[in-house]
Amino acid sequence: MTPLSTLMREALAAGRPAVLVRVGVAKGSTPREEGAAMLVTEAGVAGTVGGGRLELSGIEAARGLIASGAREVRLAVPLGPRIGQCCGGHVTLHLARLDADLLLAEEALERAAEAARPLALVFGAGHTGRALAQALAPLPIRLCIVDPRPESLLDLPPAAETRAVALPEGEVERAPPGSAFVVMTHDHPLDFLIAAAALRRRDAVYVGMIGSATKREKFRRHLRETGEDGLIAGLTLPIGGAALRDKRPPVIAALTAAELVRCLLSNQRDLLINRLAEADAQCHSAAIRSSG
Repeated sequence: MTPLSTLMREALAAGRPAVLVRVGVAKGSTPREEGAAMLVTEAGVAGTVGGGRLELSGIEAARGLIASGAREVRLAVPLGPRIGQCCGGHVTLHLARLDADLLLAEEALERAAEAARPLALVFGAGHTGRALAQALAPLPIRLCIVDPRPESLLDLPPAAETRAVALPEGEVERAPPGSAFVVMTHDHPLDFLIAAAALRRRDAVYVGMIGSATKREKFRRHLRETGEDGLIAGLTLPIGGAALRDKRPPVIAALTAAELVRCLLSNQRDLLINRLAEADAQCHSAAIRSSG
């Protein structure tokens, strides 16, 4: 998906009027979270604030802003039967006319959001590793695929960073706190080495290994030899859950991606909302300066 800042820059360069619509406040049950945004021009819309009548109201208000020449407006929308949405919450949309200051604020926000992305390290670029890379690529997660075989890292999604290293376990130590580690290499002893290193950190939000109950028991015995069998409690094996016994790589990848999203993104919302609030304040100040 093209970043909104790119589309904003293009609109400014072409002299096309545009309005950035952002969810400023979301209370109760709402279709999108605070910070969700869309860019509205006279002829098109990019991004989304939740769809339905809420989004249509935002688009109509944005085009009204373009027609009137006003700089900004805030639109309070109760989500109920009156507008044909049954969420029951309340949303405040912040609308601001595009200018150079607004573009700078959006670019800063996107950089902050990118820096806040949590890291998922996937060890192994075999069939399932590649399928997992495809599943994770469009998500707000920093993705890195590690494999000692350079040829296995070809033709992966552009969003995926790749590392061809002789000692993959060394990448575990270099990962930041709060990372996720998914282990699915071509070699079981290497799997055990990487997973043990990740579990010893005790600050990973997820450590998963592809395999079966038999592999889990073998790994537990491996840990027991070093007096670390207690670490097994922090391991997800099999990855993707045991309820659906489907061994096709894309299915395992989809289920594992869901586990990673739940673990990696649960702690990111408050941080991102704080940064969105700072960016919104900057946008509001920029609008005031422009109108003055």
